[in-house]
Formats: sequence, structure tokens, C-alpha cells
Amino acid sequence: MAEVQVGQRVPDFRLPASNGEEVALSDFKGQKVVIYFYPKDMTPGCTTEACDFRDVHSQFKDYNAVVIGISPDDLKSHDKFIAKHDLPFLLLSDEDHEVAEMFGVWKLKKNFGKEYMGIERSTFVVDEEGKLAKEWRKVKVKDHVQEVLNFVKTM
Repeated sequence: MAEVQVGQRVPDFRLPASNGEEVALSDFKGQKVVIYFYPKDMTPGCTTEACDFRDVHSQFKDYNAVVIGISPDDLKSHDKFIAKHDLPFLLLSDEDHEVAEMFGVWKLKKNFGKEYMGIERSTFVVDEEGKLAKEWRKVKVKDHVQEVLNFVKTM
């Protein structure tokens, strides 16, 4: 499957969500959707990023935007992450990394000389019509969420 490109319609996908349901992108038609991919629940960078999204969550809602986090972690891990950090948005479980591959964020990574496949921290904004409006790849956590919010405000 070809990687999603800015300006193109994002293919609908469906994943198990932290609310106990299966959630599809099409469930949010008519809203902006901020999809952020992160490597792992409870790790320092991912916790900072999730808490940054949490802290401005109401501002995203003010601009008709929903925030969704996606990682390969299972729902049990997501539940602990949400409970520990009081996260007000859905986390989706992409254990088979199908959606991560669709967005081109399932990558070969290196850490301390070891190579492995994992999520490249990335954020995507889908507009109300289901088209990819903006992408940030190889995200650095510091100030990132504010940058995403600023973009959503201009849409």
C-alpha cells in the first residue's frame, strides 16, 4: 500500500481503542483529526508528548479537532497509561502496525547499536473532509504540540 501523502484522502482504518470499542477514522468525519504516532506507553518522551496533548486538549476541542494517539502497545498498556496520566483522548492499539505502515512511520531504528523495527514519532492532521492536511515526521517532543495546535487554529 502506498504511503499517505499531504492533500490526499486518508484511507479509512479501524483499530481497537482505549474506550473498549473499535474506532474508525470515518467516525470523525466533519472534524479535524490529530493523529499522533508514538513508540511506547510509559516511556519518558511518549509520556511528555501525551501530557502536552492532554494539557491543551480543550483548545483542540475549541477548534473542532480530536486527538488520537496510536502505538503498537496493547489496550491493557494503554489503559494504565491513560489512568496514570489522566489522558482525555483515545489511544488506539496498532499491534500489527498496519496503520503505522500506511502512514510510513513503521521504520528501522537504531538504539545503542541495535537495529529494530519501531514507530518513528510522527503527527498528522486530517481535515474535516478526510484529507491529510499536514504532517510532522521525526518529531522532537519539545514545543511540538503547540506547533500542531497553532496549525489547527489556522485551518
